[in-house]
Amino acid sequence: MTDLRPGKLLVASPVLVDPNFFRSVVVLMAHGDDGAVGVILDRPLEAAVATHIPVWVDHLTPPKRVFEGGPVQRETAIGVARRPGIAPTDDWQPAFADVGFIDVARDPADVPGMADARVFSGYAGWGPGQLEMETSIGSWFVLEGSADDVFDPAPATLWRRVLRREPWYIARYANYPLDPRDN
Repeated sequence: MTDLRPGKLLVASPVLVDPNFFRSVVVLMAHGDDGAVGVILDRPLEAAVATHIPVWVDHLTPPKRVFEGGPVQRETAIGVARRPGIAPTDDWQPAFADVGFIDVARDPADVPGMADARVFSGYAGWGPGQLEMETSIGSWFVLEGSADDVFDPAPATLWRRVLRREPWYIARYANYPLDPRDN
């Protein structure tokens, strides 16, 4: 059985051609009997955070863009932050390590201890058993992740770099051509 727990990276395998997830890296933020939730880490949008929620722009990790978090509820802004040493409260429940969701409707001054933050448009969601089925047919590589992956300063190259750091039988996919006929 695949270890699907918060903090794991779901890295799209070359067989996953759904345009919502093609060559994407998703961090799993929650997984349970009622499904799974994550955000896509490697899709910064052209939308500047300053245009939508300017009070947050100075508190974000570069690139200071809105990221496409996934195909579900794209009209919703979702904040993810790293808050080292902050104990869980009603307002803060880390998903893994020191990383969790934050309410971007709040003033950043009311969210102490942020080391890093990003804003996502929407999220990736799976119903009960759906993600397990997708991993069993090879759509996703389930890999170890870290907070550094979530706040990577060069997200556009994250897919290849995450694959390259894995053992050879996974790392070889980092060079998989966009069109297999070009191989």
